[in-house]
Amino acid sequence: MSRMLAGLVLALMLAQAPAPAAQERPRSGGELLFVVAAEPPGFDGHQEETFAMLHPIGPHYSLLVRVDPADRTGTKFVGDVAESWSVSPDKRTYTFKIRHGVKFHDGSLLTAHDVKASYDHIVFPPAGVRSSRQAQYSNVEAIEAPGPDTVIFRLKYPQTSFIAGAASPFNFIYKAEVLARDPHWYEKNVMGTGPFKFVEYVRGSHWVGKKNPDYWDKGKPYLDGYRAIFITSSSAQVAAIRGERAMIQFRGFTPADRDTLVAALGSKITVQESPWNCSIQVALNQQKKPFDDRRVRRALSLALDRWEGSKALSRIALVKEVAGIQVPGTPWATPTAELEKLAGYGHDINAARAEARRLLREAGAENLSFTLLNRGVPQPYEPVGIWLIDQWRQIGLNVKQVVLESAAWLAAQKSGDFEVSTNAPCNSIVEPDLDLHWFLTTSPVNFSRHKDTLMDELYLKQSRATDPEERKRYLRAFEKRLYDEEVHYIMTFEWHRIVPHLAKVRGWTITPSHFLNCQLDTVWLSE
Repeated sequence: MSRMLAGLVLALMLAQAPAPAAQERPRSGGELLFVVAAEPPGFDGHQEETFAMLHPIGPHYSLLVRVDPADRTGTKFVGDVAESWSVSPDKRTYTFKIRHGVKFHDGSLLTAHDVKASYDHIVFPPAGVRSSRQAQYSNVEAIEAPGPDTVIFRLKYPQTSFIAGAASPFNFIYKAEVLARDPHWYEKNVMGTGPFKFVEYVRGSHWVGKKNPDYWDKGKPYLDGYRAIFITSSSAQVAAIRGERAMIQFRGFTPADRDTLVAALGSKITVQESPWNCSIQVALNQQKKPFDDRRVRRALSLALDRWEGSKALSRIALVKEVAGIQVPGTPWATPTAELEKLAGYGHDINAARAEARRLLREAGAENLSFTLLNRGVPQPYEPVGIWLIDQWRQIGLNVKQVVLESAAWLAAQKSGDFEVSTNAPCNSIVEPDLDLHWFLTTSPVNFSRHKDTLMDELYLKQSRATDPEERKRYLRAFEKRLYDEEVHYIMTFEWHRIVPHLAKVRGWTITPSHFLNCQLDTVWLSE
């Protein structure tokens, strides 16, 4: 396995991407051509959960608040239809002032009642209407619109992450009158207040938007319009950008694709990279022996040389950063010095593997054989699976890999029909409340099937902590229990997002999520 991985690494050389262009005055005009790797299953942001909906449809809508499009961390927030907001002293009431003069694409004015109706549709959906993120807002007690320019959210208890949750890129602002008439209308129709108006959708081909001349942020958008081109084949996506038939693909490409484009286009290409708010975790089914023994789980984590693995895998796969429970470089991320104290995160791999062998002997599992369930998607699952098996072989374990297509892989995890499996938590805004729910006993994706209610208690405490230092202490305790004391999951690596695009595309900033920065109001073309 190690020779196979080494061969893959040696096959690719890391290209040097050109530095981003200096800040320039935006130029108006032109049509942005971008690739989307899948088509939208539906049009309703309140129901859908995929980039395939957000990338072509997001530019038609405004949000209440959103992630600052210039912020690389994806953790700073600015108003969208909200001009400003304030928080009560007890941190349980958020009051938003709504901008005057915001118009829907049908010419009608947006008011606070439209914002309230949109969030009611998400938080308190009517019978027969599905809201994908309803549980995220379980702390919201009431939403009020006492006047045309004021929206009030009342919470059951203080919640540090409320603004982050409210800023979900899926929280499109809809027209109250339309929702009242037909709460399902937006599932198949488009009409918002965003920077671009809907023109057409041709299934299997493209989606087109044109500039909204009445957009509230005067002078924007800079583009005359955009065309999203649906191309499922990754090689065809690369070919489209290499042939300059498309300018960008917002989700990301592999290191090899990046290098191909840089070699082919030289100064015509710009590469933006970022840690990605997705990770490859290993779920250990605690209903299967010997994975109910934390010594075995700890041994499997100690066997992994994450630091050297990062160097090798980042050349061939969409993973790179050695991380804990939060994306490196973001406010709640674990400092490296603290991370290195966790099982399997130290730099002395020989000592770690000696301890792993000792734990396995103590647990009577030194000759352990098991099956790793992996997802039948090349990136980044295939190279990470090869790496895991090689790492475990070095402590005497015999691991067989079974690869399943995505639906079967997920079904096996949900049913518990596996011993050890890769798992891929992936989120949008980098915020502990939104990122850590995967690991709770109550989570529908608690695939390790642990019953550690202390994890739930720590999660609740960090969520309600209003003092940043207090919250950090709870987060470090949560992380230590998750990855070190109990090893309910094994973290391998953070994904790494790579977006090569034609250099003439300006005004777009990469973030740790392919769900963010989709409105395109700041994007412009230099030629």
